[in-house]
Amino acid sequence: MQKLILFDFDGTLADTAPDLAATANTMRARRQLPPLAFEKLRPMSSQGARGLLRVALDVHTDDADYPVYRDEFLQLYEENILNSSHLFPGMAELLATIKQAGYEWGIVTNKVEKLTYPLVEHFGLLDECSVIVGGDTTKNNKPHPEPMFYAANKAGFAPENCVYIGDDERDILAGKAAGMPTLAAAWGYCDAAELPQWQADAIVESASDVWPALQQIWQKTLKSESSQ
Repeated sequence: MQKLILFDFDGTLADTAPDLAATANTMRARRQLPPLAFEKLRPMSSQGARGLLRVALDVHTDDADYPVYRDEFLQLYEENILNSSHLFPGMAELLATIKQAGYEWGIVTNKVEKLTYPLVEHFGLLDECSVIVGGDTTKNNKPHPEPMFYAANKAGFAPENCVYIGDDERDILAGKAAGMPTLAAAWGYCDAAELPQWQADAIVESASDVWPALQQIWQKTLKSESSQ
C-alpha cells in the first residue's frame, strides 16, 4: 500500500534558522542593539516571528505593538529568505529514497504559503512534493489536526497511511491527533532532552535514520493488523 510521508518545514526538512536569525539581528541593529549569538536564536526558529521577536527584542504577542514588529520582521525575512537556508544533511537523499520506493511526500508547516513556496522552489522540490499545507492554508494551525487531515485528503491518502515528521511538540500532537504515526526529528530546533516526553512513535537523530524508522513503524502496523 502506498504511503505519504509528511514533513514539518523549518527545523525538519530545511534549516532556515540562519536567515531567520539574521532577520532578528537586523531588527536589533536598526535599534542600535548588538547582535545575539546564533546559538541563542536558533532554538526559536520553529516559532518564527513570535519566538524570535520575544528573544531578540523582548516583544510578546500580547503587546499592543506586536503586529508592527511582526510585519517588519516578515518583510525583512521575505527579502532575505534565500540567503543561507538549505536542506538538512541527508534530506535530499531521503526524499529520493521515498520516491524510489513508490511513496509520496509532502509538507505541513505553520509557515505561511508565500514564505514556504519560494523556498521549496529554490530547493528544486516543487515538482516532487505531493502537497504543501502552509500556516494560512487551513483555518487552524498545528497542533490542531486540521492541516494534517487537509494534507492527507488533498494527496488522496487516509490519515492512517501517512506519517508525520517534526521537530516541535506541536508537530507530534497534530500528527497523533490526526491518527498518524509520528517521528520526532532530533536534528531540528528542539531540546533533545524533551523528546521522550512527546511520545512520538520514534525519535530519529538524522535524516539517514528516517527510512529505517519508517520501515519499523510499517512492520509493526502490519503485524498488528494481521493479529486482529
